[in-house]
Order: sequence, then C-alpha cells, then structure tokens
Amino acid sequence: MMVIWIELLVILGLTGSAALIGYLANGDDGAVFMVVCALGIYILRNAFWMAKILRWAGSPLDAPAPSARGSWAELFDVLYRRERRVSEQGVVASEELDRLRRAAEALPEGVLIIDGHRAVEWMNYEAEACLGLRANVDTGHSITQLLREPQFLAYLNSSPRQYAPLVLQLQRRPGRSLQVQAVPFAGGRTLLMVRDITQLEKLATMRRDFVANVSHELKTPLTVVLGFIETASDVLAEGAVDEAIRYLETASEQARRMQHLVDDLLMLSSLETDALPQEEDIDMAALLTELQIEAAALSAGRHRIDTRSEGAMRLRGSPREIHSAFGNLFSNAVRYTPAGGHIEVTWTTDAHGASFAISDSGPGIAAEHLPRLTERFYRVDRGRSRELGGTGLGLAIVKHVLERHQGRLEIESEIGRGSIFRARFPAERLVGKGETDTKSARSIMIKAV
Repeated sequence: MMVIWIELLVILGLTGSAALIGYLANGDDGAVFMVVCALGIYILRNAFWMAKILRWAGSPLDAPAPSARGSWAELFDVLYRRERRVSEQGVVASEELDRLRRAAEALPEGVLIIDGHRAVEWMNYEAEACLGLRANVDTGHSITQLLREPQFLAYLNSSPRQYAPLVLQLQRRPGRSLQVQAVPFAGGRTLLMVRDITQLEKLATMRRDFVANVSHELKTPLTVVLGFIETASDVLAEGAVDEAIRYLETASEQARRMQHLVDDLLMLSSLETDALPQEEDIDMAALLTELQIEAAALSAGRHRIDTRSEGAMRLRGSPREIHSAFGNLFSNAVRYTPAGGHIEVTWTTDAHGASFAISDSGPGIAAEHLPRLTERFYRVDRGRSRELGGTGLGLAIVKHVLERHQGRLEIESEIGRGSIFRARFPAERLVGKGETDTKSARSIMIKAV
C-alpha cells in the first residue's frame, strides 16, 4: 500500500510541475495542455498494464506473473500469491475428494447418491455388483427406471422418517437378497446403502432348519422312550417281568440313539468353534485295525470287510478327529450295505498325498443327492436312515474334520453298483513319506451268533 501512496504523490508532483511549466511558457492554455498530456500518459500506462493483467488472467494457472514496476508490480505480486493459494487449496480439496471417493469405493457395502429427481449421480463398485448396474452407463438415469420394482418405488415414496432397511429380491438378479436403506443427504439428495444378504439369509434358513431337525430327531426317540417306560411300568405292576424287560430294552435302544445324536452334535459344534487341535503322529496301521474291529462288531457277521494299506503309515493330525471321521465312513458303509455285501477299505500314499477310501456293494446313491450329502441331517431315504440308526450328522463331521486337516472328501456312487467315499490328505500331512511300508492286507468276517 505504501508504494501506491508514494506513486500517487509522484504523479501529483509531476502533473503540478508540468502545469507550472506550461503556465510559464504559454499561460493558462499551456498549463491545461501540460496537465492533459500528463493525464493521457498516465491513462495509457495504466491501460498497458491492464492489458497485461487480462492476458495473464487468460493464461494457464502455472504461468508466471508479468514483470512490472511500482504499484503494478505490487498488484501483480498480490494477485499471483492469491492465485497460488487458491490453486493449492484446490489441489488439497481435489486430493481430499479423491481420498473420499477411494474410501467409498472400498466400502464393503454398496453406496449410491441420487438427486432430488432420483437420477443417479454416483455409485461405487459394490453397488454396481449388487444391483447389476454400470456407473459409466447408468449414471444420470432415474433409479426407479433402472430398478423397476414396485416394492422399491413404494419404499422411496414413503416418508424419510420411515426409511427402515428394506429386504429386496430383484427380478434382474434372481436368487439374490439385498438390504436397501435410504438416508436423506445434503442438497435434497438421497444416499442409498445396499448390502448383499443372500448368504445371511441362507445361514438363517439353515439355522432354522437345524433347530427344527434337531427337535424332530430328539422328539421321536424321546416319545418312544417315555411310552415304553410307561408301558413297562404298567406291565411290571401286573407282574409281567419278561414283557417289561423287552419294553425297557427298546427304550434303552432309543435312549442310546439320542445319546449318539447329542454326541455328534457336540462333536460338530467343537469342530466348528474350537481352535485347531493338538496334532501328533497317527499310526494308521493301528487305527485301521481298531476301526475294522469296530466295524466288524457293528456288522455282526453280515458283511465281508477287507482292508488294504500301502505306503507311509503315519499321518500328522488329531487322533480323536481322524478316528471320528473314518469311523463315520466305516459305520455308514456297514449300515447301508445289505447283508452278505462286501466292504473294502484302502489306505494308499503317493507323491501327491494320502487317500483313505471305503467302497461298498450297497444300493448306490443317485447323482442329484451327492452334492448335498455333507449337509446336516440330509438323508437320501429318511425312513431307512432312522431305521438303521443314523443321526444324519456323520458326513457333516467328516467334511469338517477333513477341512481342519487341509483334506477333502470325494464321493463316487452309481445306483445298483455301490459307493466309494474317499478322504484325501495333502503330502505335507504324511510323516516319513519317503519311507514305504510293506504292503499289507487283512480280511475279517464275523458270523452272527
């Protein structure tokens, strides 16, 4: 500011000096002439610098300020510093906006912004995936035209105070369940948040089915137990001891069935919620012998059971869990193979890992049932499964045990030709896999008394 006042005083001094010179040279006319000339020069100078300002204003933002002297130099300097501050603030604002956009893109929920006319202004990647939209194509279009769902339109037309989450099944995305919630946003806009809850809905359905199945599985034997106990009490009161014993034996059998069910439920819960078990080297030869004896006792001489082993005979894992998984495969083979049938168990290893396989000569399983066999309480023939004493949880336990040991279950079956259940383990689970044990085989058949 000081420069401007000094320049103004200089101009006034020069104008006064010119007027005095003109007056001395030619009187009043000379004084007027000199003043007009001085003012004209001043105006032309200002016009020159004004033109420079206009040219600079139209140049790129990073163009340097024109060189000048006096008050114009100070003016250029002030404008240049202001421009730099505005430019820096714009860069900061742009970076903040970019960060906000990246954060919104990374959100696990879909986000859309629609204006007061319900036209889409912006959406993130998750919103595109959930709703089947494309930002580069659908931005600017009305959301009610893109999603032609009467339920969704009625939801948007409701009062903002009633904007509770809406569960929506889109016609354009069959089989998918979405949770949509609208939130009033700045400038008359609306923020739409979208979540894919398909998996949550499936889990809720599975939980309801699980509770219903457990209740049903326990209710039937419990009713039998209570009925036979009451009947046994009545016949004992009449002195029929032998008949009462038969009723109590039947009640005891049903109680054991409930106990097996509870044991399997506890085992399955443990597999799903507990930390990984303490592992040790499992002697597969001893385990196979133990499982074969258990299976023979369950068979009661109705089947021929062969075992064959080849390769490394030590597996790293949880003995309790591996015994449970293999025991379930054994018991299933015995239960579902008709009397006189053949069950073969093989343990083999190679460079790719280990395989525990059980093949039977049972009735086989139709192909449409195979993908669901490891679901809890899923049975191909519910009546026959209950008659044979299964809990419906065996293969679910097998699946979880194998997953905890980085293994997998493979099932092959053909109607009328039997089934093969094969548990595979990675090579890293084998102990001493470079050593090959002698090939061994054993056959056992216990005749029923």
